[in-house]
Amino acid sequence: MAPQSAQTPLHAWHVEHNAKLGDFAGWEMPLQYKAGVLHEHQAVRTSCGVFDVSHMGTFQVIGSAAIEQLNRVLTKDLTALRVGQIQYTLLCNEAGGVVDDLLVTRVAGQELILVPNAGNTAQVWSVLQAALTPTAGALLDIGADTAILAVQGPKSPEVLRRAGFDPQLAYMSARRVGEILVARSGYTGEVGYELLVPAQDALEVWLSVIAAGAEPCGLAARDTLRTEMGYPLHGQDITPDVTPVMAGLSWAVSWDKDEFAGKSALSQQRAQGPDRRLRGVLLTQKGVPRPGMAIQVDGIDVGRVTSGTFSPTLGVGIALALVDPVLELGAQVQVQIRGRGVAAEIVAPPFVTASPR
Repeated sequence: MAPQSAQTPLHAWHVEHNAKLGDFAGWEMPLQYKAGVLHEHQAVRTSCGVFDVSHMGTFQVIGSAAIEQLNRVLTKDLTALRVGQIQYTLLCNEAGGVVDDLLVTRVAGQELILVPNAGNTAQVWSVLQAALTPTAGALLDIGADTAILAVQGPKSPEVLRRAGFDPQLAYMSARRVGEILVARSGYTGEVGYELLVPAQDALEVWLSVIAAGAEPCGLAARDTLRTEMGYPLHGQDITPDVTPVMAGLSWAVSWDKDEFAGKSALSQQRAQGPDRRLRGVLLTQKGVPRPGMAIQVDGIDVGRVTSGTFSPTLGVGIALALVDPVLELGAQVQVQIRGRGVAAEIVAPPFVTASPR
Protein backbone atom coordinates (compact mmCIF):
# COMPACT_ATOMS: atom_id res chain seq x y z
CA MET A 1 0.00 0.00 0.00
CA ALA A 2 1.33 3.44 -0.95
CA PRO A 3 1.99 5.78 1.97
CA GLN A 4 -0.69 8.39 2.59
CA SER A 5 0.20 11.88 1.40
CA ALA A 6 0.70 14.58 4.00
CA GLN A 7 -1.99 17.24 4.29
CA THR A 8 -1.85 20.91 5.21
CA PRO A 9 -4.09 22.48 7.90
CA LEU A 10 -6.29 23.78 5.05
CA HIS A 11 -6.82 20.40 3.37
CA ALA A 12 -10.48 20.05 4.44
CA TRP A 13 -11.26 23.49 3.00
CA HIS A 14 -9.65 22.56 -0.33
CA VAL A 15 -11.71 19.36 -0.50
CA GLU A 16 -14.92 21.18 0.44
CA HIS A 17 -14.30 23.71 -2.35
CA ASN A 18 -13.72 21.05 -5.01
CA ALA A 19 -10.05 21.72 -5.59
CA LYS A 20 -8.30 19.39 -7.99
CA LEU A 21 -5.78 17.71 -5.72
CA GLY A 22 -2.49 16.13 -6.65
CA ASP A 23 0.69 14.82 -5.10
CA PHE A 24 3.47 17.35 -4.65
CA ALA A 25 6.60 16.15 -2.86
CA GLY A 26 4.54 13.71 -0.81
CA TRP A 27 1.82 16.25 0.01
CA GLU A 28 -1.77 16.24 -1.25
CA MET A 29 -2.00 19.79 -2.55
CA PRO A 30 -4.56 21.85 -4.49
CA LEU A 31 -3.48 22.14 -8.14
CA GLN A 32 -6.41 24.34 -9.17
CA TYR A 33 -9.94 25.29 -8.25
CA LYS A 34 -13.15 25.34 -10.29
CA ALA A 35 -12.34 28.61 -12.10
CA GLY A 36 -9.20 27.04 -13.57
CA VAL A 37 -5.51 27.79 -14.01
CA LEU A 38 -5.89 30.62 -16.52
CA HIS A 39 -8.32 32.48 -14.24
CA GLU A 40 -6.08 32.02 -11.20
CA HIS A 41 -2.98 33.09 -13.14
CA GLN A 42 -4.73 36.22 -14.39
CA ALA A 43 -6.00 37.03 -10.89
CA VAL A 44 -2.42 37.15 -9.59
CA ARG A 45 -1.13 39.19 -12.54
CA THR A 46 -3.95 41.76 -12.34
CA SER A 47 -5.40 41.64 -8.83
CA CYS A 48 -4.59 39.26 -5.96
CA GLY A 49 -4.42 35.54 -5.34
CA VAL A 50 -3.68 33.45 -2.26
CA PHE A 51 -1.87 30.11 -2.24
CA ASP A 52 -1.62 27.47 0.46
CA VAL A 53 2.09 26.63 0.48
CA SER A 54 2.14 25.01 3.90
CA HIS A 55 3.93 22.00 2.42
CA MET A 56 7.13 24.03 2.56
CA GLY A 57 9.40 23.32 5.50
CA THR A 58 9.94 25.71 8.41
CA PHE A 59 13.00 25.66 10.68
CA GLN A 60 13.84 27.91 13.60
CA VAL A 61 17.46 28.59 14.51
CA ILE A 62 18.29 30.14 17.89
CA GLY A 63 21.72 31.25 19.09
CA SER A 64 24.57 33.32 17.67
CA ALA A 65 26.90 30.30 17.60
CA ALA A 66 24.34 28.30 15.62
CA ILE A 67 23.97 31.13 13.11
CA GLU A 68 27.75 31.35 12.78
CA GLN A 69 28.10 27.61 12.19
CA LEU A 70 25.28 27.49 9.61
CA ASN A 71 27.00 30.38 7.86
CA ARG A 72 29.85 27.98 7.06
CA VAL A 73 27.44 25.83 5.07
CA LEU A 74 25.01 28.15 3.20
CA THR A 75 26.17 30.24 0.24
CA LYS A 76 25.06 33.71 1.35
CA ASP A 77 26.53 35.54 4.32
CA LEU A 78 24.08 35.13 7.19
CA THR A 79 26.02 37.59 9.33
CA ALA A 80 25.12 40.36 6.87
CA LEU A 81 21.41 39.91 7.59
CA ARG A 82 19.89 42.64 9.74
CA VAL A 83 16.84 42.01 11.90
CA GLY A 84 13.79 41.99 9.64
CA GLN A 85 15.67 41.14 6.46
CA ILE A 86 15.10 38.10 4.22
CA GLN A 87 17.86 36.38 2.26
CA TYR A 88 17.70 33.96 -0.66
CA THR A 89 20.45 31.41 -0.21
CA LEU A 90 21.55 27.98 -1.41
CA LEU A 91 22.71 24.78 0.19
CA CYS A 92 25.20 23.08 -2.12
CA ASN A 93 27.01 19.76 -2.09
CA GLU A 94 30.80 19.53 -2.32
CA ALA A 95 30.59 19.31 -6.13
CA GLY A 96 28.72 22.63 -6.16
CA GLY A 97 25.31 21.19 -7.08
CA VAL A 98 22.25 22.70 -5.44
CA VAL A 99 20.82 20.53 -2.66
CA ASP A 100 18.12 23.17 -2.07
CA ASP A 101 17.35 26.85 -2.35
CA LEU A 102 15.73 28.46 0.65
CA LEU A 103 14.71 31.72 2.26
CA VAL A 104 16.24 32.84 5.56
CA THR A 105 14.71 35.58 7.71
CA ARG A 106 16.43 37.19 10.67
CA VAL A 107 13.51 37.73 13.02
CA ALA A 108 15.65 38.68 16.03
CA GLY A 109 19.30 39.22 16.83
CA GLN A 110 19.89 35.54 17.55
CA GLU A 111 16.95 33.95 15.75
CA LEU A 112 16.44 32.87 12.15
CA ILE A 113 13.52 31.29 10.31
CA LEU A 114 14.49 29.06 7.36
CA VAL A 115 12.03 27.88 4.70
CA PRO A 116 13.31 24.98 2.55
CA ASN A 117 11.43 23.28 -0.27
CA ALA A 118 8.94 20.58 0.65
CA GLY A 119 10.72 17.72 -1.09
CA ASN A 120 14.09 18.62 0.44
CA THR A 121 13.07 19.40 4.01
CA ALA A 122 14.41 16.17 5.53
CA GLN A 123 17.72 16.38 3.66
CA VAL A 124 18.27 20.04 4.50
CA TRP A 125 17.46 19.31 8.14
CA SER A 126 20.01 16.51 8.21
CA VAL A 127 22.77 18.65 6.70
CA LEU A 128 22.13 21.65 8.93
CA GLN A 129 21.86 19.53 12.06
CA ALA A 130 25.18 17.88 11.26
CA ALA A 131 26.79 21.30 10.83
CA LEU A 132 26.01 22.32 14.42
CA THR A 133 28.00 21.39 17.48
CA PRO A 134 25.87 20.15 20.42
CA THR A 135 26.28 23.37 22.40
CA ALA A 136 25.95 25.83 19.50
CA GLY A 137 22.25 26.57 19.94
CA ALA A 138 18.94 25.21 18.79
CA LEU A 139 17.75 24.02 15.37
CA LEU A 140 14.01 23.32 15.60
CA ASP A 141 11.67 21.87 13.01
CA ILE A 142 8.45 23.87 13.45
CA GLY A 143 6.89 22.89 10.13
CA ALA A 144 4.11 20.80 11.66
CA ASP A 145 3.01 23.79 13.73
CA THR A 146 3.24 26.34 10.91
CA ALA A 147 1.09 27.13 7.87
CA ILE A 148 2.36 29.35 5.06
CA LEU A 149 -0.01 31.45 2.95
CA ALA A 150 1.30 33.31 -0.10
CA VAL A 151 -0.71 36.46 -0.92
CA GLN A 152 0.40 37.65 -4.36
CA GLY A 153 -0.56 40.28 -6.91
CA PRO A 154 -0.60 44.05 -7.50
CA LYS A 155 -3.58 44.47 -5.17
CA SER A 156 -2.10 42.33 -2.39
CA PRO A 157 -1.23 45.35 -0.19
CA GLU A 158 -4.85 46.54 -0.06
CA VAL A 159 -6.09 42.97 0.43
CA LEU A 160 -3.75 42.53 3.40
CA ARG A 161 -4.80 45.89 4.81
CA ARG A 162 -8.48 44.88 4.65
CA ALA A 163 -7.56 41.57 6.29
CA GLY A 164 -6.05 43.45 9.23
CA PHE A 165 -2.34 43.43 8.35
CA ASP A 166 -0.03 46.41 7.78
CA PRO A 167 1.44 45.88 4.28
CA GLN A 168 4.13 48.57 4.62
CA LEU A 169 7.24 46.45 4.18
CA ALA A 170 10.24 46.76 1.89
CA TYR A 171 10.86 43.91 -0.55
CA MET A 172 12.63 40.97 1.15
CA SER A 173 11.83 42.14 4.64
CA ALA A 174 9.57 40.83 7.38
CA ARG A 175 8.02 41.65 10.73
CA ARG A 176 6.24 39.70 13.43
CA VAL A 177 2.64 40.59 14.16
CA GLY A 178 1.80 38.65 17.29
CA GLU A 179 2.45 35.01 16.41
CA ILE A 180 2.35 35.66 12.65
CA LEU A 181 5.41 36.47 10.56
CA VAL A 182 4.50 38.75 7.65
CA ALA A 183 7.14 38.62 4.92
CA ARG A 184 7.33 40.70 1.74
CA SER A 185 8.44 38.07 -0.74
CA GLY A 186 7.03 35.57 -3.20
CA TYR A 187 7.45 33.36 -6.24
CA THR A 188 5.29 35.11 -8.83
CA GLY A 189 7.15 38.32 -9.67
CA GLU A 190 4.26 40.44 -8.42
CA VAL A 191 4.00 42.44 -5.23
CA GLY A 192 3.53 39.72 -2.69
CA TYR A 193 3.60 38.56 0.89
CA GLU A 194 4.00 35.28 2.69
CA LEU A 195 2.28 34.79 6.03
CA LEU A 196 3.79 32.23 8.41
CA VAL A 197 0.86 31.43 10.66
CA PRO A 198 0.37 29.05 13.61
CA ALA A 199 -1.31 25.97 12.13
CA GLN A 200 -4.37 26.30 14.38
CA ASP A 201 -5.01 29.81 13.03
CA ALA A 202 -4.48 28.98 9.34
CA LEU A 203 -8.15 28.65 8.37
CA GLU A 204 -9.13 31.90 10.08
CA VAL A 205 -6.37 33.85 8.30
CA TRP A 206 -7.03 32.10 4.96
CA LEU A 207 -10.74 33.02 5.11
CA SER A 208 -9.99 36.61 6.13
CA VAL A 209 -7.66 37.06 3.13
CA ILE A 210 -10.24 35.60 0.75
CA ALA A 211 -12.97 37.80 2.25
CA ALA A 212 -10.66 40.78 1.67
CA GLY A 213 -10.55 40.05 -2.08
CA ALA A 214 -7.94 37.36 -2.78
CA GLU A 215 -8.68 34.56 -5.26
CA PRO A 216 -7.79 31.04 -4.03
CA CYS A 217 -5.08 29.67 -6.34
CA GLY A 218 -3.44 26.27 -6.76
CA LEU A 219 0.08 25.12 -7.49
CA ALA A 220 -0.54 24.87 -11.25
CA ALA A 221 -0.95 28.65 -11.51
CA ARG A 222 2.01 29.12 -9.19
CA ASP A 223 4.08 27.15 -11.71
CA THR A 224 2.97 29.17 -14.76
CA LEU A 225 3.57 32.41 -12.86
CA ARG A 226 7.07 31.50 -11.71
CA THR A 227 8.02 30.16 -15.16
CA GLU A 228 6.99 33.45 -16.77
CA MET A 229 9.42 35.14 -14.38
CA GLY A 230 12.21 32.63 -15.05
CA TYR A 231 12.35 31.60 -11.39
CA PRO A 232 13.99 28.17 -11.03
CA LEU A 233 12.24 25.22 -9.43
CA HIS A 234 14.36 22.82 -7.43
CA GLY A 235 14.19 19.33 -8.83
CA GLN A 236 13.86 20.64 -12.38
CA ASP A 237 15.94 23.76 -13.11
CA ILE A 238 18.30 23.39 -10.17
CA THR A 239 19.31 19.99 -8.81
CA PRO A 240 22.27 18.38 -7.03
CA ASP A 241 23.81 18.12 -10.51
CA VAL A 242 23.18 21.77 -11.43
CA THR A 243 25.29 24.50 -9.84
CA PRO A 244 24.47 28.14 -9.11
CA VAL A 245 26.94 29.13 -11.84
CA MET A 246 25.04 27.04 -14.40
CA ALA A 247 21.69 28.35 -13.19
CA GLY A 248 22.60 32.05 -13.23
CA LEU A 249 22.39 32.20 -9.44
CA SER A 250 25.93 33.43 -8.75
CA TRP A 251 24.32 36.50 -7.14
CA ALA A 252 23.07 34.15 -4.38
CA VAL A 253 26.65 33.26 -3.45
CA SER A 254 28.85 35.39 -1.18
CA TRP A 255 32.08 34.57 -2.97
CA ASP A 256 34.27 36.33 -0.44
CA LYS A 257 33.10 34.14 2.45
CA ASP A 258 35.85 32.02 3.96
CA GLU A 259 33.84 28.85 3.52
CA PHE A 260 30.55 27.34 2.44
CA ALA A 261 29.66 23.91 1.12
CA GLY A 262 30.93 23.50 -2.43
CA LYS A 263 33.03 26.67 -2.49
CA SER A 264 36.13 25.10 -4.06
CA ALA A 265 34.23 23.44 -6.92
CA LEU A 266 32.09 26.51 -7.54
CA SER A 267 35.04 28.89 -7.55
CA GLN A 268 36.77 26.70 -10.12
CA GLN A 269 33.66 26.51 -12.30
CA ARG A 270 33.14 30.24 -12.03
CA ALA A 271 36.68 30.84 -13.28
CA GLN A 272 36.56 28.28 -16.10
CA GLY A 273 32.93 28.72 -17.11
CA PRO A 274 30.15 26.10 -16.93
CA ASP A 275 29.46 23.47 -19.58
CA ARG A 276 25.73 24.23 -19.42
CA ARG A 277 23.79 27.39 -18.74
CA LEU A 278 20.14 27.95 -17.81
CA ARG A 279 18.44 30.11 -20.43
CA GLY A 280 14.95 31.14 -21.42
CA VAL A 281 13.38 29.66 -24.55
CA LEU A 282 10.55 31.54 -26.28
CA LEU A 283 8.64 29.53 -28.86
CA THR A 284 7.94 31.36 -32.12
CA GLN A 285 5.69 28.57 -33.42
CA LYS A 286 2.72 26.87 -31.81
CA GLY A 287 3.61 24.29 -29.19
CA VAL A 288 3.97 23.66 -25.46
CA PRO A 289 7.45 22.64 -24.26
CA ARG A 290 7.78 20.16 -21.41
CA PRO A 291 10.71 19.05 -19.21
CA GLY A 292 13.10 16.66 -20.93
CA MET A 293 12.44 17.83 -24.49
CA ALA A 294 15.56 18.32 -26.60
CA ILE A 295 16.76 21.73 -27.77
CA GLN A 296 18.43 21.44 -31.18
CA VAL A 297 20.27 23.49 -33.78
CA ASP A 298 20.37 21.94 -37.25
CA GLY A 299 19.32 18.59 -35.82
CA ILE A 300 22.07 18.48 -33.18
CA ASP A 301 21.17 18.45 -29.48
CA VAL A 302 22.38 21.58 -27.67
CA GLY A 303 20.34 21.30 -24.49
CA ARG A 304 17.24 20.10 -22.67
CA VAL A 305 14.09 21.78 -21.38
CA THR A 306 13.98 21.81 -17.58
CA SER A 307 10.66 23.67 -17.15
CA GLY A 308 8.12 24.37 -19.86
CA THR A 309 4.56 25.63 -20.10
CA PHE A 310 2.07 27.69 -22.04
CA SER A 311 2.34 31.33 -20.95
CA PRO A 312 -1.17 32.65 -20.17
CA THR A 313 0.14 36.21 -20.35
CA LEU A 314 1.93 35.92 -23.71
CA GLY A 315 -0.21 33.22 -25.30
CA VAL A 316 2.84 31.23 -26.43
CA GLY A 317 5.01 28.38 -25.18
CA ILE A 318 7.93 29.27 -22.92
CA ALA A 319 10.63 27.23 -21.22
CA LEU A 320 13.73 27.23 -19.11
CA ALA A 321 16.46 25.00 -20.49
CA LEU A 322 20.02 23.98 -19.73
CA VAL A 323 21.86 24.64 -22.99
CA ASP A 324 25.36 24.82 -24.43
CA PRO A 325 26.90 28.08 -23.17
CA VAL A 326 28.02 29.01 -26.70
CA LEU A 327 24.38 29.76 -27.54
CA GLU A 328 23.98 33.51 -27.30
CA LEU A 329 20.80 35.45 -26.62
CA GLY A 330 18.80 35.64 -29.80
CA ALA A 331 20.03 32.28 -31.09
CA GLN A 332 17.43 30.43 -33.17
CA VAL A 333 16.76 26.86 -32.02
CA GLN A 334 14.15 24.12 -32.30
CA VAL A 335 12.36 22.38 -29.47
CA GLN A 336 11.57 18.74 -30.24
CA ILE A 337 7.87 18.41 -29.45
CA ARG A 338 6.18 15.13 -30.39
CA GLY A 339 8.66 14.34 -33.10
CA ARG A 340 8.80 17.74 -34.78
CA GLY A 341 11.11 20.68 -34.39
CA VAL A 342 9.26 23.79 -33.18
CA ALA A 343 11.03 27.11 -33.81
CA ALA A 344 12.15 29.04 -30.75
CA GLU A 345 14.59 31.72 -29.62
CA ILE A 346 17.06 31.82 -26.74
CA VAL A 347 16.12 34.73 -24.46
CA ALA A 348 16.90 36.13 -21.03
CA PRO A 349 14.05 35.76 -18.53
CA PRO A 350 11.76 37.17 -17.29
CA PHE A 351 9.39 36.52 -20.16
CA VAL A 352 6.89 39.12 -18.88
CA THR A 353 7.08 42.42 -17.05
CA ALA A 354 5.47 42.07 -13.65
CA SER A 355 4.28 44.88 -11.41
CA PRO A 356 6.96 46.76 -9.44
CA ARG A 357 7.78 44.94 -6.22
